[in-house]
Formats: sequence, C-alpha cells, structure tokens
Amino acid sequence: MRFIDIEDYNPLTMQLAMPIYDRMRRVLLTAGRTIHPNYLERIKAIGVSTLVVEDAETYGISLEEMLDMPTWMDIIAVVQQAFLDVSHKKRLNVIALQKAVATLIKEVFAHKTVILVPTSSISEGLEQYAHSVNVALLSLQMSKRMGYNQGQLRDLTVGALLHDIGKAITDQEAEHPSKGFDIIRDNREISLLSAHIAYQHHELLNGKGFPRSLKGQAFLEFPQVVGIANVYDHLLSDKKVPPHEALEYIMTKSDEEYSHKVVQAFVNSVPAYIPGTKVELYTGEQAIVIGLKKHLQRPVIRLLENEKELDLAENPSVMIKKVLN
Repeated sequence: MRFIDIEDYNPLTMQLAMPIYDRMRRVLLTAGRTIHPNYLERIKAIGVSTLVVEDAETYGISLEEMLDMPTWMDIIAVVQQAFLDVSHKKRLNVIALQKAVATLIKEVFAHKTVILVPTSSISEGLEQYAHSVNVALLSLQMSKRMGYNQGQLRDLTVGALLHDIGKAITDQEAEHPSKGFDIIRDNREISLLSAHIAYQHHELLNGKGFPRSLKGQAFLEFPQVVGIANVYDHLLSDKKVPPHEALEYIMTKSDEEYSHKVVQAFVNSVPAYIPGTKVELYTGEQAIVIGLKKHLQRPVIRLLENEKELDLAENPSVMIKKVLN
C-alpha cells in the first residue's frame, strides 16, 4: 500500500487500496478495484489528485498508523456541518464536536504515530474540512510529547477542528482568524483557549504573522502546535512536498517562527518516511519503507533487489540518500 499521484496510476499493475469519495461523501470506487481510464478522468475532474494503491512492490505493506477512512469521513462531516451552521448564522453543535473530539483522542492515543490521509485524495469540495481533521490529528500526535492533560487535549482538539471556521463567513485570508475567534467565543460551552487557537494559528514567534503580529510569549503554545500542524498538512496535501522535506522545513523554523519546544515535539511525533515510500540508499541500492517500529525517523525497509529487510534503527550505518518518485 502506498500513496501515488493520480498521474502515475497504472491499471495494469495497481489496484485501489482505499475507496474514493465524492463531495457528498459517497463511495465512488471501493478498495480492491482497478480504475478504467475513462473513469480516471472523471475522478480527476472532481479534484482527486492522490490515490492509495497496492501493487507488487507494496504488497503486504499496511498504513495501520492512518485513521480508517470511515472514521475520517465521519469527522469531516461534523466539521462540514459546523461550517454550514456558521454560514447560516446557527449555533455550533457542540455535542457533535465533543463526540468527534473524543473519537480523535482515542484513535491517536491508540497508535504510535499518525499518518495523515492527504486531503488531495478526496473531492475538492471536502478538502477544507479534511484539512481541519488532519490538523487536529497532528496536533494531538504532538500533544503526546507536550504532556497535556485530558482537559487540555479536548480544548486543543476543538480549536484545531475549528481553526479555520472563520472562513465560513469570509473569503479574506487576513480576516478569518479574528472572525473564527468571535464565532468560537460566542459559544460558552467552548473554552476561550480553543478560540485563541483560531485567532493565533497564523501568528509567528518573530512577529511576522497575522492578524496581530504577536511576538514571543504573546504567541500561545496551543496555537503554535496547531500552526505547525496547519503548515505541515498544507505542504503535504497542497504542495505535494514529501514528508521528509516538510519535516526539515518545519525544523528550520525553530526559535524563529515557533518555539524550540513545540518544533521538537513535532519532530519527535512525525515519521520522515512513511510505509510505501521508495528510497535510494547511499550504497546505490533501492528499497521500500515497509514499517515504523523503534524510531520514527529510522524506518524498516525492504531491499528491492533481494527482499532483505533492515531496521534502520538497528543499522545506523545504513542511510537513506533520497526518495524515488
């Protein structure tokens, strides 16, 4: 199982490993099927640009660290409804949000790490809401390293799910943080900390963020966590940056745009190479990542030439040179 760009799909050697959904969250194609060329064009037309496939090289490789698709889609529906309610000037369904938060916390803490489903793998009509779910997942994964209590986890996750809620009433990028703050603050059942996540998630430690150009300690820790998760998911899903490069990019922002503590929590939470990634070693050998065991940045690989498996955590002299397209 692995992620591929839809342009790289080969119906002769690949089959879907996960279903494809339309903007109404209906299943268009189920897992285990191949895609006819004509249908492939229809899938491209609804904005799907990433597929999860299985082929001979990735047979037996699972993405068990990824949230299962039905649960992911259910929580996307909750976020989508929140946006719809706000756009119609209705109050947020806090009970539905709390249930979604409880599910996310349970799922994230049941796994060693989280592999995000790219928002580019579903219809573009759902991308905005899927992005919010991914930001919440990654924020929770980082929280494991931050030592937050249950109350803090809930406040963080609510804020992450609603960090872009201001976009329900404005299409101005510079305005959505303050609009989101007002929307969340108007719901007394939601912590003010969650509202500040929406308000501050585009701020930066150096004062070059928006909307208030906050500096230093004025930039709260929760919004920093969500801010990093927001940037990382955009890099992966919108710009198609490989995970190891996105990880390195975030690392360069330590003590400049985000605190070292939060950046370090991110680095210790996210794998550089996800299962299914084809790589080249410094020896010139080619391999594929098959799992994550002892160290998130040192995965288990399988050499393509002889199918020998190596745990890089136990073989420090074996180094990955580059990712192969």
